[in-house]
Amino acid sequence: MSNWLVNTITKVIDFFYPPFKRFIPLQTFRYIACGGGNTFLDIFIYFISYNFILQKEVVHFGSIAISPHIMAFILAFTISFPTGFFLMRTVVFHDSDLKGRVQLFRYILMVIVCILLNYIFIKLFVERFGIYPTVAKMLTTLIVVAFSYMAQRKFTFRKGEQS
Repeated sequence: MSNWLVNTITKVIDFFYPPFKRFIPLQTFRYIACGGGNTFLDIFIYFISYNFILQKEVVHFGSIAISPHIMAFILAFTISFPTGFFLMRTVVFHDSDLKGRVQLFRYILMVIVCILLNYIFIKLFVERFGIYPTVAKMLTTLIVVAFSYMAQRKFTFRKGEQS
């Protein structure tokens, strides 16, 4: 099933590539498509979590209180992390000859950095600048995606001979 899914996703993305062929390489287009789809999924889950699951309420775990905008981020992350790794490894950077465990370890490192960036920017935008949480998440995503693209291309999924 995995091969069927990967092939289907790749064919759908590649179908839309020809108009962009003159401007960007296929791998970059696939990154934008996969990353964009996963980002949309992440923001959608964030919105649903914040507004309907958490109902904009603080979540308490014993003496720990987690604000709803941060808890919504955590919930969205639990879905978008494995989905993102799957898409990056199998559709976008399928030609990387690094072992899967090396890719996963590097991906986890990059994700930790991205989580910290997400946390910092969401807290900053919501609590310091008073921006609505979903809009803050979107702005944060733009910043983090730019960083993530370069990190994944140059570090996480680079080819082994470049290591």
